[in-house]
Amino acid sequence: MKRFVQGDNRTQSFLLPEALDDYVTDTNPVRVVDVFVDELGGCK
Repeated sequence: MKRFVQGDNRTQSFLLPEALDDYVTDTNPVRVVDVFVDELGGCK
């Protein structure tokens, strides 16, 4: 049984021509959270 859910690649385009990263501005606080979580788990 897996303990963690594997996330999708956010740079991959899906259903729409834009990628998910295009919807989040560079100054959005979620960018800090994303970097923090990546550093905790080493997710790539």
